[in-house]
Amino acid sequence: MTAPRTNLFAFATALAKRLPGVWTSGYQRHARYEDQFPRTEQLWDAGHVDHIVSQYVCAHDAVLHGPTHQRLYVTDRPRYPHQFVVAPLAPTERHIKPHHFDAVEEPNGIAVPKDPARAAAHVARRVLPRYQQALRQVLATAAAQPEPLHRPGPPQVDQVLTLTLCSDGALGAPYESVPVDARTTLYAHRFQYHPHQAAFLLPATYGTALAPFSSTAWSRNSRPRASA
Repeated sequence: MTAPRTNLFAFATALAKRLPGVWTSGYQRHARYEDQFPRTEQLWDAGHVDHIVSQYVCAHDAVLHGPTHQRLYVTDRPRYPHQFVVAPLAPTERHIKPHHFDAVEEPNGIAVPKDPARAAAHVARRVLPRYQQALRQVLATAAAQPEPLHRPGPPQVDQVLTLTLCSDGALGAPYESVPVDARTTLYAHRFQYHPHQAAFLLPATYGTALAPFSSTAWSRNSRPRASA
C-alpha cells in the first residue's frame, strides 16, 4: 500500500484553479482498498494510469469537475514522489450506454510534475483536447442512437423441411416430417415415396445433374427455395 501524500489535496485544488474554464476539486481518502473502485472503474484510460489503479492501493484521490461534463481523476504516481497522474473519467449520465463508446479513441491520462502551474499546462495541452473530442463523440452518438442497432434476424417461415443425405447417397426426409402441403412439391422435384422406408427419397441413381437441390426450405406462404 502506497503511503498517502499529504499534499495531494493542495495540489488538486491548485491544479483546478489553473485549468481553462471553471473547475472544482473534490478530495477523498479511502479507508479500504474497495473504496477506490467507484472512481477507478470510471477511468477513461488504457495506459499507465489504468495500470497504476489496478496494481496499487490508492489511499486517496481527487476528482476535478469542469465544464461540459468533464471530470479528471488525480492521484499519486507510485515510486515517483515528485509526480502525480491525471486521467479523464468517462461520462456516467444515465442515457450514456456502452455502445456509445464504440469507435471512440480512449483519451488516456498522463503523469504530471508536482508544480500545479506546470501540471496545468501539460493537462491543457495533452489531455483536455483529446478528452473534449472523445466526449463530443460519445454525446453525439448518444443523441443520434439512444439504443444499439441490433442486426435483424432471419425471415420467419411457417414450417421448415430438412432433407438428409443418407449414407447410400439418397437424399430425403421421413414421411411423417413432411407437411402435407409440401409433398406435392417433393413429387414435382422427382422425389419418390418409399413405403417400406417410410420416407420421401431422391435416389442416388438420378445423379447430381438431375438433382434440383441438395436441401430445401419450405414455407406454406412461399414458394420452395433451395439453400446451401
